[in-house]
Amino acid sequence: MLAKRKMTLSELADEVGITLSNMSIFKTGKVRAVRISTLDTICRVLDCNVGDILDYQPDDAATTRST
Repeated sequence: MLAKRKMTLSELADEVGITLSNMSIFKTGKVRAVRISTLDTICRVLDCNVGDILDYQPDDAATTRST
């Protein structure tokens, strides 16, 4: 989405109002939690839907838990 919008990660972080290091964690997929308001702002800035930037990946621990 950044390439489509011709934005740098730094520009997105500034527009969203979070640090570049936190935005980098989000971009690399290592984020463990995100505020809905932050997600809303990212989608607004990038003019996209949540599904355009997020992909569900089950947690390994969750798949090995007994029921």
